[in-house]
Amino acid sequence: MPAPASRVALVVGTTTGGTGAHVRMLATGFARRAIVVSVLGPSAAEAAFGFGALAGVTFSPVEFGDRPRLGDMAAVLRLRRLLGASAGSTDRPDVVHAHGLRAGALTVIALAGRRRRARGGRRPRLVVTMHNAPPVGGGARVAVYRLLERVVARGADLVLCVSSDLEERMRSAGARRVGRAVVPAADAGTTPPAAAGTAPTSATAARPVTATGGVAGSGPGDAFEAGRPVVLAVGRLAAQKDFSTLLDAAAHWRDVDPSPLVAIAGDGPLAGELRARAAALGVDAAFLGHRDDVADLLAAATVLVMPSRWEGQPLILQEALRAGLPIVATRVGGIPDLLGDAAVLVAPGDPPALAAAVAAILTDPALAARLRAAAARRADDLPTVDDAITAAVAAYRASGCLRQ
Repeated sequence: MPAPASRVALVVGTTTGGTGAHVRMLATGFARRAIVVSVLGPSAAEAAFGFGALAGVTFSPVEFGDRPRLGDMAAVLRLRRLLGASAGSTDRPDVVHAHGLRAGALTVIALAGRRRRARGGRRPRLVVTMHNAPPVGGGARVAVYRLLERVVARGADLVLCVSSDLEERMRSAGARRVGRAVVPAADAGTTPPAAAGTAPTSATAARPVTATGGVAGSGPGDAFEAGRPVVLAVGRLAAQKDFSTLLDAAAHWRDVDPSPLVAIAGDGPLAGELRARAAALGVDAAFLGHRDDVADLLAAATVLVMPSRWEGQPLILQEALRAGLPIVATRVGGIPDLLGDAAVLVAPGDPPALAAAVAAILTDPALAARLRAAAARRADDLPTVDDAITAAVAAYRASGCLRQ
């Protein structure tokens, strides 16, 4: 009688970006390797990524947000029912793989005291992937983050991290086994629309919006003038990405000829505030909203800028490397390890340094050419989707998570 197929349950939190795209990629790859896959997470994540529509994958809603709230206990109880209520059930997963700190911590709590031996004399193992670096500064948010880190470190059988600094943090927090997560940018044509940015919030959110609030056309050519440098940024319009520093830096480029256009693709809670800041500074900026054509934007851009305050390993940087685009980014999280010599790195929150780095690329063709060549070399070493699937399965087997 053939052995039953291995089962993996993927737990994902609130996401409209790289984490959700990675989980979708894993679910697809595991199913193709005859692993039985289930995905658990908020309905909003399912709406963005369509996990349940993938062949060989089931989805079960578990509603929790990206911040602690009263409803978390209900989410924990539902996770417990879905993952651990029926010890000995043939539907019980061999591996529970949670993605992100919040999803990981809630899954640790849900499985606490319930991880008894399952079918075949085995119990489900818990793997948690840390996708993002901690917020900077102090206060209650940072304290909660550190507490959740300890919960994950002490409750997971294996912690995978997207960068070396996160590996060190989790070891310091008491993790028993730590490894490197292989997280590639999705192959062209495999990423669902919502994974390219954040979900549109209005009928016009997918079209370029100028700093003064006007709506431009829908394609890169409608927002970008031929022959004019384009300084592109892509990401959620939230404090982490620090696009306000980019706008402050842009105020220093008035002497650059031709004058560059700042183009920011993405949506988020700071959209109105950033448009107002650009207008107040007199910065010529196009707010492009959610985009499905990030590859086209990269092809049309002169330089990509990532001014983040903290990061793990942003997938947009892998896409920029593959596009051979000069990059200016902050020296935070996993960014230096990823980019190496294929970027100009600056300190976070430093508008003059950011402005000088971008201006150097715009005015020095030799520097721009060197960065493009370095990006192409770096892109050759980036992991593929198949590399990521193989690495995940190998990590499960090495830690005793999978039987086959």
